[in-house]
Amino acid sequence: MGLLLGLLFLGHLTVVTYGHPILEAPESVTGPWKGDVNIPCTYGPLQGYTQVMVKWLVQRGWDPVTIFLRDSSGDHIQLAKYRGRLQVNHEVPGDVSLQLNTLEMDDRSHYTCEVTWQTPSGNQVVRDKIIDLRIQKVSVSKPTVTTGSGYGFTVPQGMRISLQCQAWGSPPISYVWYKEQTNNQEPIKVAVLSTLLFKHAMVADSGSYFCAAKGRVGSEQRSNIVKFVVKDSSKPLKTKTEAPTTMQSPLEETSTVKLIWKWTTEVDVYLGAASAEPGKGLPVFSIVLIISLCCIVVFIMAYVMVCRKTSQQEHVYEVARIHTRQARNSGENWRVAIFTSGCSSEEPSSQTPGNDYSDDTCLGQEYQIITQINSDYTHLLHTVSPDYELLATKDERVC
Repeated sequence: MGLLLGLLFLGHLTVVTYGHPILEAPESVTGPWKGDVNIPCTYGPLQGYTQVMVKWLVQRGWDPVTIFLRDSSGDHIQLAKYRGRLQVNHEVPGDVSLQLNTLEMDDRSHYTCEVTWQTPSGNQVVRDKIIDLRIQKVSVSKPTVTTGSGYGFTVPQGMRISLQCQAWGSPPISYVWYKEQTNNQEPIKVAVLSTLLFKHAMVADSGSYFCAAKGRVGSEQRSNIVKFVVKDSSKPLKTKTEAPTTMQSPLEETSTVKLIWKWTTEVDVYLGAASAEPGKGLPVFSIVLIISLCCIVVFIMAYVMVCRKTSQQEHVYEVARIHTRQARNSGENWRVAIFTSGCSSEEPSSQTPGNDYSDDTCLGQEYQIITQINSDYTHLLHTVSPDYELLATKDERVC
């Protein structure tokens, strides 16, 4: 009987000791400053045990503070400092690891992973693990050089292209671009940004370039040397016989050559078509310019014709000046002719005792007014000034 009771007690002790889920987590985790870190916390699911609650706590002073809580109502981030950069895994059963993004130096502390289960008997079991999070500044890695436009390192003259230098590490990271010189001279500094921009690439810009990256910690790192070639636009690119050289790894070099091959092949086709048929393929802006000039010329010609027609319709009158004494002494009939638009007539109409207008008109709208000076006007002429002008007006009834 005593042996049986001992076996039952040993079996109960085994269930209590090894029957509950066991949390697994490392003692410490190191994350990069301004980077992301994953703090592992996992357990093996057991049949009959249901996860009820998950908590993540951080040590602040002497007391731990809850920063994350998961229960039947969902996930809750308790502190505003961690909102938007904290996440706990929920896709894999038994994995409640903490993902913390954009690490700051004050994020280093002791983090506690706490999980609560409900046992088959209806009781609750709580297990926790404490992990020490450390933050360190990571030195920069070896930078890599790429082209911003994706055309490779061989381009035609006049093209806008940029070389980009990129390195990984804790910010801030400073970059410097260098160009190698001949005769074993020291490289010259050409830029102090991560991007080396050529607004209009010239043949003189061709050469060997490399960049250097430097962070707050660690030594300066230099990239591989790249051969940048600018081809003269007046000469066709011979990409089938000449391949750009670069000191990248073999895999990167192969991909770069493919990109350049594809682009230069299209350029060769375009230049060939232009040289074989110089009279075809005018640019659209040239056609628009020609049409605009033609429209302007037509408008100017129409405007000039309208102005000439308008000026011809204006009436210019010339009035002959008659001296009073000559008219009185001679006793002759004087004729005053009005000229319109340069048309005149020398033949007089039939004379009448008084001033009269002729009903005949010439093609240039000329009108003749015959004025007879008789002795009846002698008295009247003495009353006015010696010289006067007879102004003839056009009768409105005449065309």
